[in-house]
Amino acid sequence: MKPKTIRIGTRDSELALWQAHTVEKKLNDLGYKTEIVAVKSQGDIILDKPLYELGITGIFTKTLDVAMLTGQVDIAVHSMKDVPTALPQGIVQAAVLERANTSDILVHKGNIDFLETEGTIATGSLRRQAQWLHKYPQHKTVDLRGNVNTRLQKLEESDWGGAIFASAGLERLNLKPETFINLDWMIPAPAQGAMLVVAMAEDTFALEALSELNHIETEICTYIERQFLRTLEGGCTAPIGALATYNEKTDCIDFNGALFSIDGKQKLEIKRSFDISEWKKLGFNCAKEILENGGVDLMKEIKSQLKK
Repeated sequence: MKPKTIRIGTRDSELALWQAHTVEKKLNDLGYKTEIVAVKSQGDIILDKPLYELGITGIFTKTLDVAMLTGQVDIAVHSMKDVPTALPQGIVQAAVLERANTSDILVHKGNIDFLETEGTIATGSLRRQAQWLHKYPQHKTVDLRGNVNTRLQKLEESDWGGAIFASAGLERLNLKPETFINLDWMIPAPAQGAMLVVAMAEDTFALEALSELNHIETEICTYIERQFLRTLEGGCTAPIGALATYNEKTDCIDFNGALFSIDGKQKLEIKRSFDISEWKKLGFNCAKEILENGGVDLMKEIKSQLKK
């Protein structure tokens, strides 16, 4: 066994702990000693406000950032889609694990007649809300917060038609019900389905250990999606979807990204294939194209709506 124990910081939700234990097992298999340290985040504690009202950037990661910067933990495990595109000073991306399912799914109660008429769909995500209303403008959306189990319970007790979840989260906890629809038309959140492990920039021991867990294809694809998000967003929460996938046959990256208005009426989308050699600027270039074709005005509109 290696001499030092790596303290793994995580949120204390069931899904976050599953992710931390996954990283722990991988490190243990490589001969590293580990210890899991669970902390509560503001995003888990404040459940009565929509995420965008909490200034979503970093709401689930801030507590762990502080724990790392004050030396309580050595590394932290996150759902990559929850992590701000700019990491705090001194903290670096150490490993991106191989990605799971990227899809969003609609969990329903066995009857989907409401899809043809009027219905209410629950989601805490502006991106999912906007895309749902784009496709089903006659529907209403309601805010849904809490961990996976809480959200499934709230759906069960409600009169909603369904609720939208990331497929990966339900699969990881073996909670994916039989009554679901795969929303293959919905563009996922940048880095959806990927797990990110961060460490302190000077911690060569942890960085070396984590480098062995890194999945290069997932790292590149999530880099492109997060660069697209960062270029469009400018630090503001917005309904943005992005998915980059590596096509082995052509050695190309297929990219699909979009910016929506909050009510779903406007959609600015880009779909492209690029040679793998262009990956470093791909997200930036695609975002610039959207900004030049109406994205600047739409982002201004979104920012003013969220301030209200």
